[in-house]
Amino acid sequence: MKYDIKIDSGKKYQTMQGFGASGAWWAQEVGGWSQLDELSGKPVRDRISELLYSKDNGIGLEIYRYNIGGGSANSGKGDFWNRLRRAECFEVSEGKYDWSRDANAVYMMRQAAKDGADELILFVNSPPERLTINGKAHLDKNFVPNLKKKNCPAFARFVMDVTEHFVKEGLPVKYISPVNEPQWKWTGGQEGCHYRPWGVHDALRACAEELEKRPALKGVKLSGPESGDIRFFNKIYICGLLNDKVIKRNLDAIDVHSYFSIVKIPLITDWLNDRRGFLRRFGKWMAKKHPEIPVKMSEWTHMKGGRDKGMDSALEMAKIMFEDISIMNAASWQHWIAVSEVDFCDGLIYINLAGKTFEMTKRYYATGNLSLFVERGARRIDITCDNKDLQLLAFEKNGKTTVIAVNPSQIEVECNFGNGSAELIVTNDEFDLKHFQNIDTGSVKLSARSVNTLVWG
Repeated sequence: MKYDIKIDSGKKYQTMQGFGASGAWWAQEVGGWSQLDELSGKPVRDRISELLYSKDNGIGLEIYRYNIGGGSANSGKGDFWNRLRRAECFEVSEGKYDWSRDANAVYMMRQAAKDGADELILFVNSPPERLTINGKAHLDKNFVPNLKKKNCPAFARFVMDVTEHFVKEGLPVKYISPVNEPQWKWTGGQEGCHYRPWGVHDALRACAEELEKRPALKGVKLSGPESGDIRFFNKIYICGLLNDKVIKRNLDAIDVHSYFSIVKIPLITDWLNDRRGFLRRFGKWMAKKHPEIPVKMSEWTHMKGGRDKGMDSALEMAKIMFEDISIMNAASWQHWIAVSEVDFCDGLIYINLAGKTFEMTKRYYATGNLSLFVERGARRIDITCDNKDLQLLAFEKNGKTTVIAVNPSQIEVECNFGNGSAELIVTNDEFDLKHFQNIDTGSVKLSARSVNTLVWG
């Protein structure tokens, strides 16, 4: 059976603003890998950056998230099961900085910018230890705020000092995210800080006021509140920000994370894990209450144990991207981490610490099906099909139409996109971003378990 695909450029949705990933936890390791990669002849660290951020020799991610550390790596305080979960802090004492710290991670940020990342986001998991209540970069007690209101101005000065340093260096810093996943308990394992809604407001208000005092940071915006799960207290955190005029004029988008934990509660589990339902309601709420404010998805990873380099995880990722972009109208989409060193289903590239080597994943190539071909500034347009298993996205920019078609089923699906021809790019069990030229769009065969891109114009 052949399915007819209908594209309606008259129905327009959000304007896309890019794809990206975080350098947290891996960059402070990989940034020191200066030995040569056998295949490319380049330093391994440079090759990994190129694979991620180059349009010509990689998948062309545009957004790099750099973690401003709270100092657990300097003090040795706290409970961390993995040394890479600690982070260095540039601040030596109030107003004094050691810019040689976190050298490997800073190297990777600079290299990403050289390779093509034109939007850097500086994000904070925990304030510097000297400003926290317990003197650590994580909590001692569950869900207890660790930053007093009186310390918010000092925290803001620290964040803006770091930002100004990198902006003056010439790096394309576009956003500052002062808080990260404020809902969670953060009692160890990684740097983190719990905030109640008014605490997020106080921190971002102080940052907004300090940002406006800095002529060197003109054009830099705040982002947030980076809610860890849009099901829980997300709207309460957002209302506190967007109802404040000072914060709102310095915050041009709302950033959320797309994690959904499986919570086994009798009777209401299905409702609690109705991902599409929550995305739909949140998207409608934002469109009604704050239509001028776009939503960005700034963190997701496949929360599953074990290293999955194949299409199973790639298809799960593609489904999440499809849902976030088509239902929540996410204007950008970013992976939690670009590179993973653990036995977990995350990252686009796996590294092996002992041999300082790396391995590619199908998640990497499937991400490239979007990041290489959905250009910044492309407008999402309407696309429909009778086959409800297909996950379809369509975009238009400067007369060029791009379609993303994910076929998660075990069988090939034939589609009719109308008369003409297009380029087809396929990632599946066999191919990695394989290009096929001059495909008859009246009979496009989407292979089983595949992520596909079609480009016209």
